[in-house]
Amino acid sequence: MTERFGGYQNEIYLQGLGGTLPPCSTDATKLEESAREILEPGPFWYVAGSAGSGATARANREAFDRWRLVPRMLTGATERELSTTVLGTPVPAPVLLAPVGVQSIVHEGAEPAAARAAASVGLPYVMSTASSTSIEDVAEASGDGPRWFQLYWQTDNEVCASILARAKAASFTTLVVTLDTWTLAWRPNDLDHAYLPFIKGVGLGVPLSDPVFRGLLEKTPEEDPPTAILRWISMITGTDSTWDRLPFLREHWDGPIVLKGIQHPDDARRAVEAGMDGIVVSNHGGRQVDGAIASLDALPEIVAAVGDRLEILFDSGIRTGADIAKALALGAKAVLVGRPWVYGLAHAGEDGVRHVLRSLLADLDLTMGLSGHRTLADLTPTSLRHS
Repeated sequence: MTERFGGYQNEIYLQGLGGTLPPCSTDATKLEESAREILEPGPFWYVAGSAGSGATARANREAFDRWRLVPRMLTGATERELSTTVLGTPVPAPVLLAPVGVQSIVHEGAEPAAARAAASVGLPYVMSTASSTSIEDVAEASGDGPRWFQLYWQTDNEVCASILARAKAASFTTLVVTLDTWTLAWRPNDLDHAYLPFIKGVGLGVPLSDPVFRGLLEKTPEEDPPTAILRWISMITGTDSTWDRLPFLREHWDGPIVLKGIQHPDDARRAVEAGMDGIVVSNHGGRQVDGAIASLDALPEIVAAVGDRLEILFDSGIRTGADIAKALALGAKAVLVGRPWVYGLAHAGEDGVRHVLRSLLADLDLTMGLSGHRTLADLTPTSLRHS
């Protein structure tokens, strides 16, 4: 499997001989800037913006810079093996597409385009409850590709059970429960543009296609959109859940359950005690709490606390192959990537998403090889130095 992913650079160079360039930059750190040129301010800042001053988003990136890879030589790293299994899902590399809602605001292809791109490279697509598209349509677009479902926990148990049943019926295998977004943070960029897609009926593909939710309404969403929109918003915002609600999820989901938004080791321990299968160390990319700890700074302590008792995934701030390698070295089983591929979607739809994913995988593959790591198991804390 010599440079199975890293070979993408050769493909790009050869295509360049015929005058064909990539659909967007191969440098994911530049995609935000170029996406800003093609998106309207509302959609752009909904993706790029953060809570408050943006301090948490900046901390995420600064944390990666404080850790440095220490390359080793003559390790025979000509061939690398990046494949693994994450919560029972075989993957060609430890990378998943993070759940991102309302993708139709950046490209008309929306979630199905991203799901097809993910399936084409074999990476799991984590569908958001806030999808512009129904569960069934995203599943159809995924084809045989691995797919997980992310839940924004509704206060109405019957609606929640219906949505989970639909996801299971559509062959979503793992449930990712987002804990940190039970209400929206103070997001100045969205507020300055008075931009919230949901109040315009965007990002409601899941509830508006759900028979139980529709049954609660006196008029259909098509007949009375405002009432349907407000009813749904009231179900998913304004109420924080508690640990004693977790058994409800286990009653209605027989696959792995992952809690997303864990940043404190005591919460990680409680996830273990509650019988959860995994956690995502995440601060929602800096979108929820201004001035919070960087996810990468939280990772080592959480790994030390529970790393032998459940699977630990990581997100918030991933932009390069080196970032992925650092998170894996610090104990993450896999990483979730969000904004970069959304910018790829904005640039070129499905092709843009695929390009960004292949670029990240190539970067990871080459970074591992050139730093002397042949397998994922070779990435350990000793691979790094903290500055």
